[in-house]
Amino acid sequence: MARLTDECLATGGSLSLEAAAALIKARVPVAAGIETVPLAAADGRIAAEDVTAAIRLPPHDNAAVDGYAVRHADLGVGETWLPLAGRIAAGDAPGPGAMAGRAVRIFTGAPLPPGLDTVFMQESVRRDGDQVALPPGAAPGAHRRRAGEDAEAGEVIVRAGTRLRPQHLALAAATGHERIAVRRPLRVALFSTGNELAEPGAALAPGRVYDSNRPLLAALLRRAGADLRDGGILRDSAGLVGRRLVEACGEADLVVTSGGVSAGDEDHVAAALAREGELAFWRLALKPGRPVAMGLIGGTPVMGLPGNPVAAYVTYAFVAAPLLARLGGATWQKPPSLLVRAAFAHRRKAGRREYLRVSLCEGADGEAELVKFPREGSALLSSLTGSDGLAELPEDLAEVVPGSRLRFFSHLALQSP
Repeated sequence: MARLTDECLATGGSLSLEAAAALIKARVPVAAGIETVPLAAADGRIAAEDVTAAIRLPPHDNAAVDGYAVRHADLGVGETWLPLAGRIAAGDAPGPGAMAGRAVRIFTGAPLPPGLDTVFMQESVRRDGDQVALPPGAAPGAHRRRAGEDAEAGEVIVRAGTRLRPQHLALAAATGHERIAVRRPLRVALFSTGNELAEPGAALAPGRVYDSNRPLLAALLRRAGADLRDGGILRDSAGLVGRRLVEACGEADLVVTSGGVSAGDEDHVAAALAREGELAFWRLALKPGRPVAMGLIGGTPVMGLPGNPVAAYVTYAFVAAPLLARLGGATWQKPPSLLVRAAFAHRRKAGRREYLRVSLCEGADGEAELVKFPREGSALLSSLTGSDGLAELPEDLAEVVPGSRLRFFSHLALQSP
């Protein structure tokens, strides 16, 4: 189980996102164990150790095109005629040593014989029997792939903490790896809280709404590679919430909840954290998503996200995701973003980081611009389905005017592991 140190707890006030991420990085240890798996089973997993190249890549100088290999020193100022001295295809041995004054018919990927350093494309060469005419102007080393230009033996090709993608697996395979050490999936328990919630598909009693946060967060957690344990809906009972959180913390590496983190009489998550364990922080300088509770019970981290769906989405992306990455041994970086011109005006009270739901459109001049979703409110799920992503307003920005440059995070980037 993960263990937080006492020094990180009892942080008061409203934290910035950077302060929350720094606290997590500095104080939360890796919880996921290590296993070695075949490359075929490693996609999406976290590299547990640096991966080094077992061999040079490519292992030998080779031809980048079909054509003729020569020694550049044998070329004259004008057209050069050289006799042919053999044929080498991909998979053949490189052949004898230096062949001064001769050319070799060669194919893409075939090893260059020692001493030959330049390759002519076949379409630029004239052939007459066993002689070839080579045009002038070729640069030394043209169309030659140098041994080790992709990776040298012993070079780190994948850093520990990297989420493995197909290109990482291809590079590992090309340098001789059949298996790779990865982090085990985190065990994450997920709950929604609230008397008003009903399971989708059940009869909807007066005053109830269907639970949408659990499907939202479950999908995001699974995309991040979590071994998810669905705890269902917790009713608004201080005793029940505390008891279920304690039970979940005994079985999981991380517990994630939504709802019940504000200051109302029926908000029991933050109070349960303080009562059953320790509370690290409770409020963030963030809109939407100011009430976010993080702490631990019995050494296991608990992340209490807001109940409004948009606030849950935003705080998952910028608060829960760094925690999940840290526990899982991954290197977390803020999702990729672009500076894009705003096509709208927006006034607000400065002092908090704010994320607006926006769509990416093409302006009259052909430049990309951001259009704000026409309605606000952190309960509007349609604002997530009807937008392309989020525009970030820094704490000191009080007004957006058309033409302002805002940082844009696409939903695809926010939802990628």
